[in-house]
Amino acid sequence: METKNLELTTIGKKVKRVDAIQKVKGESKFVSDYEFKGMLYGALVLSKHSRARVKRINTDEAKKINGVKAVLTYKDIPGENQLGEVVEDMPCLVPIGEEVRYFGDVVALVAAESQQIANMAASAVEVEYEDLPPVLSIEESLKNEIKVHESGNILTSKKIRKGNVEEGFKQSDMIIEDDFFADYQEHAYLETQGIFAVPEPAGMTIYGSMQCPYYVQNAVPKILGISMNSVRIVQSDTGGAFGGKEDVPSYVAAQCALLAYHTKRPVLLSYSREVDIQFTSKRHPIKSHYKVGFKKDGRLMAMEIKAHMDIGAYATLSPIVMYRSLVHAAGAYDVPNVKVDIDGVYTNKVPCGAFRGFGSPQVLFAIESIMDESSKQLGIDPIDLRLKNALKVGSKTSTDHLLTESVGAVETIMHAMKIADYENLKKSVSEFNSKNRFKKRGIGVSHIIYGVSLGAAGQSLDAAGALVQVQRDGSVSVHVGNTEMGQGMKTVLAMIAAETLGQKFEKISVENTDTSYVQDSGPTVASRATLFSGNAVKEACEQIKSKILSMFSKIKDVDEEEVVIKDGMIFSGDVKMTFEEIVGICYNSNVDLISNSWFKSPKLNWDPKTGLGEAYLTYSYATQIVVVEVDMLTGRTSVVDVFTSHDVGKALNPVGLTGQVEGGFVQGMGYALYEEIKMRDGKILTDNFSTYIIPTINDIPQSIKIDFVEDEFSQGPFGAKGIGEPSLMPAPAAVANGISNAIGKRVKSIPATQEYVLNLIEEE
Repeated sequence: METKNLELTTIGKKVKRVDAIQKVKGESKFVSDYEFKGMLYGALVLSKHSRARVKRINTDEAKKINGVKAVLTYKDIPGENQLGEVVEDMPCLVPIGEEVRYFGDVVALVAAESQQIANMAASAVEVEYEDLPPVLSIEESLKNEIKVHESGNILTSKKIRKGNVEEGFKQSDMIIEDDFFADYQEHAYLETQGIFAVPEPAGMTIYGSMQCPYYVQNAVPKILGISMNSVRIVQSDTGGAFGGKEDVPSYVAAQCALLAYHTKRPVLLSYSREVDIQFTSKRHPIKSHYKVGFKKDGRLMAMEIKAHMDIGAYATLSPIVMYRSLVHAAGAYDVPNVKVDIDGVYTNKVPCGAFRGFGSPQVLFAIESIMDESSKQLGIDPIDLRLKNALKVGSKTSTDHLLTESVGAVETIMHAMKIADYENLKKSVSEFNSKNRFKKRGIGVSHIIYGVSLGAAGQSLDAAGALVQVQRDGSVSVHVGNTEMGQGMKTVLAMIAAETLGQKFEKISVENTDTSYVQDSGPTVASRATLFSGNAVKEACEQIKSKILSMFSKIKDVDEEEVVIKDGMIFSGDVKMTFEEIVGICYNSNVDLISNSWFKSPKLNWDPKTGLGEAYLTYSYATQIVVVEVDMLTGRTSVVDVFTSHDVGKALNPVGLTGQVEGGFVQGMGYALYEEIKMRDGKILTDNFSTYIIPTINDIPQSIKIDFVEDEFSQGPFGAKGIGEPSLMPAPAAVANGISNAIGKRVKSIPATQEYVLNLIEEE
């Protein structure tokens, strides 16, 4: 809805985060904080091979240990033994005679009176394997000589065919080609995976650290062989997710629920950091080849892109991640001719799945590197090259999607230049470099697009519900199907409810997700919570507000159209009362002040055969300028300054937005510089934070300047779009381009670790 002419009292204002006090005081209740009478602790028996056949499982010694209450194998599964949200290719427990496909497949489960006993029993389970040759690289997988799955090593392929790339290259004055590689990234959430399964007289209640409770509600009944209405899922306070708690909690919950089902006792299954890193999904490694044509003046004419995605041993969410990689591969530019081919290939390594950005940072790193290299060869400033090709209203995306509104791409470029004082910034960097022999600085630029919502590939899940109830005392309870995992969704939804109802912000309570209140509202991913749950909350509040207005106008004999509810007061001229007073009257008059609402994505037209059409409901845009400093003797890189502008539609909660962008940048910087997963024969060696390096407070840039462009989206709540994932996405490309600019060599692989950068510097 249009909001420019509305006087807003809560939206766009500075508010206190609704869960701030509980988290600061340590009062938030995470899954491991739950306690139940007679509770047990779970542990996993994991595969110690990248690929092998299970020949024998001996649980006798484990069962003899005092305090052990259950040791389960595939034979103990009462329902189905297959898991997977998109493709059911992952066993809950690997059967005898079948293959373990990565160093982390689960063979058996243990429940015991203590975690120590459970771990001891898991170590006592004897599993005999027949070693088989593994597939450990994209190149080896593409040969298809050793098959990870019988169906073959290419899970799925996707493509875009826009215009005629051959003709586009003929019309180009310059063609540039190169190869790029973006490696794994670990989510590194503070709280590891955890589930509490509690048997109930009528079924089971699952408490968990999760971002998609409805995925869990689908998985657990299948494994247990019971109906969905027998399983209730309640989200506990969740200590971070970043995509890593999208589908993985379904697997954890299935394991935990099995133990609770057989022992008839509550079971806590909480992963250690080492198990979490070894077992759970990662960001997909993507190898890509880019061929891009330009005119002399910098206009893009054609792009041809071939990419391969390492999905690991199981599909998880890879087909959906690959869709986003496909759509974002050509970047945030108006290109008349586009050809993209992307394959997802199985390997005998850790499965890869959802991660903030969802398959787009890898390809955006590649296209933004091409844009930077092209600017050098064309003699055009990197900012000017991006401005010349930026999307505007009336432009068409790489999928031929005509953009009709809320396209703040150009504005983000202009705003980033302004807050960076770009011309003077270039002079200061040049001056620094002239005075320093062993340290060099470089300016890195990136410009990105992000499709908000699940898009055309996920329309069946792209809806969300809300249940809003005004209590007798005027306080308001809000239930939604999307989850708070640290991103600030509860605060934004409380602001939307307060603004719409006219009640004070502090009177709104947004509850943790419970599947018994709201219908399946899709996953909390794709930066969709504000847009989808926000719209649902707004509509439910409007329905309740209408009843309150009607009651006030009736009892005060005033025109309903003249009545205003604002900041806890309802009035018409001099006639007024508090929100609490009118609510009390409604209750005494048997007026129901509870409402359900359902917001669903408008139908998107998309042709999967050509990859053309309306890929997403709307798009967010961002531009980032960074200054990096490289030690030319050691290769060590640090980020000095960051300037970022994001088109968010409408800034509902400016403080929360700023926090998202700051955190997103640091996580993206970590991907660009430090976060390297090292493996040996498919086993992850960097399985804790002493070996897997993430940014610390000492690595954060001294200056992060943030700007927001508000080009409102008509179908967003108060005009808002998404920010959660776009906050990370410009960073890897901008940092890599900054390094390239500083050392005069092109960074073609991330993370650009100290060793990698030093090797580039020393290359002849």
